[in-house]
Amino acid sequence: MDSLWIFVQLITAAAFISSTIIILRNFIIPTTPLSSSSNSFTSSNNPSLPSGSLGLPFVGETLHFVSSAYSHRPDTFMDTRRRRYGKVFKSHIFGSPTIVSTDGEVNRFILQSDSKYFVPSYPKSVTELMGKSSILLINGTLHRRIHGLIGAFFKSSHLKAQITLDMQKYLHKSISTWTSTCQQNPIHIQDEAKNVCIPHLNLLIAFEVLVKTLISLESGEEMEFLKKQFNQFIAGIMAFPINIPGTTLYRSLQAKRKMVKLVEEIIEGRRKKKKIKSEKWSNNHNNNKNGVGIINDVVDVLLNDGSQQVTDEVIAHNMIDMMIPGQDSVPILITLAIKYLSDSPSALQQLTEENMELKRQKTQFGEPLKWSDYLSLPFTQNVITETLRLGNIITGVMRKAMKDIEIKGYLIPKGWCVLAYIRSVHVDENHFESPYHFNPWRWQGKDSNNLNFSPFGGGQRLCPGLELARLEASIFLHHFVTEFR
Repeated sequence: MDSLWIFVQLITAAAFISSTIIILRNFIIPTTPLSSSSNSFTSSNNPSLPSGSLGLPFVGETLHFVSSAYSHRPDTFMDTRRRRYGKVFKSHIFGSPTIVSTDGEVNRFILQSDSKYFVPSYPKSVTELMGKSSILLINGTLHRRIHGLIGAFFKSSHLKAQITLDMQKYLHKSISTWTSTCQQNPIHIQDEAKNVCIPHLNLLIAFEVLVKTLISLESGEEMEFLKKQFNQFIAGIMAFPINIPGTTLYRSLQAKRKMVKLVEEIIEGRRKKKKIKSEKWSNNHNNNKNGVGIINDVVDVLLNDGSQQVTDEVIAHNMIDMMIPGQDSVPILITLAIKYLSDSPSALQQLTEENMELKRQKTQFGEPLKWSDYLSLPFTQNVITETLRLGNIITGVMRKAMKDIEIKGYLIPKGWCVLAYIRSVHVDENHFESPYHFNPWRWQGKDSNNLNFSPFGGGQRLCPGLELARLEASIFLHHFVTEFR
């Protein structure tokens, strides 16, 4: 789930810096003495901490890290330290001593490791907001169970077909308004990708599609209530980590409680219906066999699992947390793709020709566009892949070491955080020629499963919605380039 949540860390940083020294003290994770039985992954006899600086007391190097991230040169923090200390170095950010890796091999090891070596690490305000049962934070068998169930459902043909129909419906309605609007004013793509103008209704395409996938909620009063509460909830991620009445974090937590209550009511209704169906099945067949029924959404998937660990509370909280990507990740992916295409006329032309040809074929045979049609366009997928590489919606992944670990001769002490900085690997000229140049052709004839390409995280926490993100972006780009210039 890394790619669903990593943006939380950067936007929390501004709030983190502005907090008082007392608040910063609460974030500090003390350096733990090295244990006598370090876990070694190389042949080095004397592993040592990487070179680097821990910066100022309490604050560390967080100020420089965040100011660089919000500047027009976001790689400044990493680049200066890579030149000075190498691809792996120590620092102190987000209130914790941290090993920062811009090394592809080290990052792969971190992403592929299980909870025996690394667990997710987030600021306390985020932990409080997400809750202990969030898939962002849980580990072990419960995480594997929930992640596996959701991942399998997200890959299903049934779901992809439904999402395709939903996306097409929303886009057709919104594009009709663009046609008249853009005669007078330009269309702002990122806003429209989030906020599609439909008469009497503000629809968030990615958000509504995702909410329907999660809890089968349709447009209406409950959806409008959910949107309002969700906007309040998401504001808390950027707030000061102070939970007292009147603060943004407090209001955010209150909003989440209201959303959880709504989802729990939906779950309770599902359980009652399932019980009634089960009783009817048992009476009609004179046995105790339980008919599972049709799986329509993620709530159905988790309810049918039947595990005592997967409680209604766990399901409800995770449904809310999983709505976050619908608000930002997919709209940003779409926006960046159009930005890069605007700067590359040859790429835009090839993309348009490929999609126009698909449209002509479907029109000729009178066939509707299916999800597999959108994903079968090779150059369109190359554009999305290159956008993910260069745009780096997911900048990095944070973990905490559960024991002393040695990687390539570097020591990561128990209790220290690790930042696997993905962006640096994606723009490393040793891995990608002319890395800052948008070049979809670099993926031509190549598998995007490049060892140095990890836009959706990796390992057991690989984002389960990666195929859906590609599908939604593909649908948007197809209708955009075939109907507008």
